[in-house]
Formats: sequence, structure tokens, C-alpha cells
Amino acid sequence: MFEISTRGKMVEKALLVSGYEPPAGKPMAENLLLELEELVDTLGIPVVDRLLVPMREMHARYLLGTGKAEEISNHIKSEGLDALIFDNELTPSQQRNWESLTGVAVLDRQEVILDIFAQRAQTHEARLQIELARLEYALPRLTRAWGHLVRQGGGIGAKGEGESQLEQDKRRIRVSILRLKRELEEVRSQRSTRRKDRKRAPVPNAAIVGYTNAGKSSLLKRLTGANVLVEDKLFATLDTTTRKVALPNNQPLLLTDTVGFVRRLPHRLVEAFRATLEESVLSDFLIHVLDASQPSVLEFYDTTMKVLGDLGAETKEMIVVFNKIDLVSDPSTLHPLRHHFPNAHFISVHTGEGLDALLEHMAERVSKGSQICKLILPAAEGDRIARLHRSAKVLESNYIEDRLHITASLSARLLPEYTPYRVD
Repeated sequence: MFEISTRGKMVEKALLVSGYEPPAGKPMAENLLLELEELVDTLGIPVVDRLLVPMREMHARYLLGTGKAEEISNHIKSEGLDALIFDNELTPSQQRNWESLTGVAVLDRQEVILDIFAQRAQTHEARLQIELARLEYALPRLTRAWGHLVRQGGGIGAKGEGESQLEQDKRRIRVSILRLKRELEEVRSQRSTRRKDRKRAPVPNAAIVGYTNAGKSSLLKRLTGANVLVEDKLFATLDTTTRKVALPNNQPLLLTDTVGFVRRLPHRLVEAFRATLEESVLSDFLIHVLDASQPSVLEFYDTTMKVLGDLGAETKEMIVVFNKIDLVSDPSTLHPLRHHFPNAHFISVHTGEGLDALLEHMAERVSKGSQICKLILPAAEGDRIARLHRSAKVLESNYIEDRLHITASLSARLLPEYTPYRVD
């Protein structure tokens, strides 16, 4: 997997394979295989064929039966294919067996996702997290990944023929894993400090979550004018972006765009991106964006809720948003979704339809728990007065001598700071 950045240029013909349990597993396997094709396309690897393989039991050697493995190997050789990509998760020994049998590069869904993340990560923290996940994935697969591992190394203190190159490389990777974990702890400590500073600030925060390519970054850009990457590809953005939006009730809100979810997301990536995804846990509420034009939209909803459950955020208050309604050719297909999610918003970030109602809902949520207070502040408290105008809904204000008499709707975050100035 270490050569994946160049492999995309070398590979010209890839075969996708998915093993499933018949008969019930076939529809799901078909959907997942189509999604895998999108993932592989993101890496720039051309797909020339897809193959669904029913399997009543998993085989230790090839996952599939020996007969089917030979059939696939012959197909690869006859068609001149140069990559075999499984939607199923392969063990290290299964990958080695397949590469030995076929003579071509063999990947599984987990490796494809890891390599996409490696290409797309931008921030220092994301790169650390990805590198850690890739090394942990690669450690048991070294004999398959590198071709120089049979060499022996001697030297002072060596025993017998010396330490094999494989043992040296494993030791180096373990050292690198420990180093990356230490660096990540430092980064997470810094992130925690920034979160505490943000929590002390009077501005509430909402995290945008959802399946990859549902339009989360587009929504952030449309609502805030943020200069963020918007691209019609899976995992177009991986790094957390936070921007401020002004709500209709004059309340500010911080919106955070998080990494998109995907079915069969490798568990090590959930762990690696835990610090990033914790934005979901620590936010005041969630905005769950779904692609209304996708036939599998309910499966995407379940996938996101499962990952949020792994993070302990599934019970957090949530605004459900179905995006891309402009791409729905038959509006009647939305009726079941409206029935199942009666409080959801149906919007189009592209056309702007439904965004006003969504902003009103967000403003209503931010105002929940607010109190209308009468305050008297000394004119010398210029910073505090300016912050009040920025962060609260001011209903009435006037100066009497050197004091500001003001009536404002204060959020729960603002109340502690302004309680000493209350006169009601």
C-alpha cells in the first residue's frame, strides 16, 4: 500500500469482486460494489469489470472457494487485468495468497479507503492520523508489501545470521507507531485547549455530519460563504472546517464540517479520526445531511447513526436535512422520507430551496433556553457591550447618562457573564 500514490498511474484495468451470502445479501452487495467503484475511481484506477460471488462459507485461503479463486485468476490473466480489488476485508495471508495466485496487485476496501484518506488529508493532525492507521494496517502485511524483506542483516551484537530485514522493518514501524501516537496526543491536547476556549466563548456550535458526498461542505459554503473545497467525489474533504454563520434572529452560530462517513468504514479509521469526529460529540447539536437523490439514503442514515453511536453522539439533538432534492426526478419518491422524518428539511444547496426554513430552525434551536433580560452596563464596558450586540438578540437599548440600558435575549452561554448586570 506504500506505492498506492503511483499505483493509480500504473494500473489500467481493475476487477472488483464482492463475496456475499445468498440470497438475502445480494442487493446489499450490489450497492456496496457500486460504491466501491466510486471509491476506486477517486484513486484514479480504471474499473473494467465487477463480479458478485455467492459464498455459503468463508474459506481461510482465499476467502472464496479454491475453484472460484482459480476461475477469477484465469479471468484476470486472459483479460490482461493488473489489479484485483475486494469489497470484503481480506486477512494479510489472504492478500498474499491472491497476489501469489494472480500475479497482480490485490487490495481490499479498507486499503482503498486508507489510500484515499492519505491523498486527501491536508492538516498536520489528519496526516498524523492517516499515517498511524496505514502503519497499523501495513504491519502484519509487510511480506506482501515489500520485496526486499528476505535479506539478512548482520553486525555487532547480531545473533546467528543476523536480524532479518523483515524484523528490522517491523521494529521500525512499531517505533514509528509509538512516535505518531505521542505526536497525536500533543495535537489532541492542543485541540482540547482550543475547544475549551471556544466553549468559554458565547457562540454556540453545530457539527455537520453525514454520509460522504451528501453535500456537507456545499452547505457550509452556502450558509457561511466559506472558501472550502466542494467536489463531486467521495471523501473530497477530510479536515475539519469551522465557520461562523449569522442566523435570522441575529444570533451567531459556529458551523463545523466533519469528515463524511461510508459503509464498512475501517474501524481503525474511526479510531484514527476520533479527535476530528469528537466535534460531533462536543457540539451543541448536529445537522445530519443526507442525499435525497440516493436510493440507499436510509442505509446511509443508518451508517452515520452507527458511527455516531460508536462516538457516543447518537442521542445528541439533531436536525435532519435531505439535500439535492433538485436531482430527484420523481417528487413522489420523497413522500416516504417525509413520513418517516416529519421534522426534516428538504433542501437544495444548489438552488437555495428550503435554506431559509433550515436557518429559522437553527435559530430556534440556538434560542432554546434563552432568557430575555434587562441589563445596565457602564459605558466603559465597551468590549462587553460589543460582544452583546454580536452574540445576542438585542430588543431595545438606550444610553442614560454614562450607562447603557439594554433588553436582550441571552443564550445559556451568555447568561453567566451578564448576570451581574441584570436589573430584572
